[in-house]
Amino acid sequence: MASHLIYIGTYTRTTSRGIYSTRLDSDTGQLSAPVVAAETVSPTFLAFSPDKRRLYAVLDSKDMAVAYSVNANSAGLDRISGPPSADVPAPCHVAVDRTGRALVVANYHSAVIAALPILADGSTGVPNVIPHSGSSVHPTRQTASHPHSATISPDNRFVIVCDLGLDRIFTYRFDPAAATLSPAEPAFVATAPGAGPRHFAFGKDSLHAYAINELGNTVVAYAYDSGTGALAPFQTLSTLPANFSGESITAEIRVHPNGRFLYGSNRGHDSIAVFGVDPASGRLAQVEIVPAGGKAPRNFALTPDGKWLVCAHQDSNSLCAFRVDPDTGRLTRVPGSISVPMPVCVLVYD
Repeated sequence: MASHLIYIGTYTRTTSRGIYSTRLDSDTGQLSAPVVAAETVSPTFLAFSPDKRRLYAVLDSKDMAVAYSVNANSAGLDRISGPPSADVPAPCHVAVDRTGRALVVANYHSAVIAALPILADGSTGVPNVIPHSGSSVHPTRQTASHPHSATISPDNRFVIVCDLGLDRIFTYRFDPAAATLSPAEPAFVATAPGAGPRHFAFGKDSLHAYAINELGNTVVAYAYDSGTGALAPFQTLSTLPANFSGESITAEIRVHPNGRFLYGSNRGHDSIAVFGVDPASGRLAQVEIVPAGGKAPRNFALTPDGKWLVCAHQDSNSLCAFRVDPDTGRLTRVPGSISVPMPVCVLVYD
């Protein structure tokens, strides 16, 4: 049976034991019973090295990042020995550069971003830490800086940081060989006040990019200058139905492997918004908004072949799969779901 191996990051606040794995049947979209791949404390976001021989996890603790070797046959993960990467609490996002020489981490509560060298054995070295400071208009969520994601550009030259607390998306020049970051010029683009930028995704053409705003429940399309790393917004769309009046916040954003579709998740409305992407202009057009299959769809991922989307529901302790229509991008729910305690990250191995 052909299948996709999937790793799942979780909060271990209740019964979770760490990182889980499951396999998605390539023909039916059914997910296998989850198993524990590695026991650890709240691995909230996961990323592979370029060769997928190693997996990096940020923990909801004092470690910035920990490294594991990947056994794809057994789906097991073995921790790579090494000291904790830094005593800076509450990392929430990690990315690995395209040469496998550096990690970039965003720390929500400590208001820093950092680049860490990857050593020969796969463990991480001393980080280059950059603090953020300031505030914005939301009375509780934006009283301080909250970097929520760090996304490496397709050419590996820049890092884009969404700071939810500042209503700013920063661009940093990136040297993966030295594992250093430095402000680009211009250093940032401002969002609408109170938008709360959370996650970011580049279009397949590398000329356009997209941010999902957690507090504003919007997706913003940007023109991207690969020479300077500058972002210029040109379109904003809601991720929610026009008649929705309840409380909701967004979470993840992904571009389909073929570049023609974009997806964003809503927590509260508990749905996935589907957009078409115009290949020439990068502009978005809403296709549909579908139920996510559970409560608080914190994270989701697409398989590399673009046929399946797997969604993790933090508040209903479950994952489910959707079949992706290759022509329209529309989603069809696969019957059933699997139980995983407080899942917050989905990472597809193959």
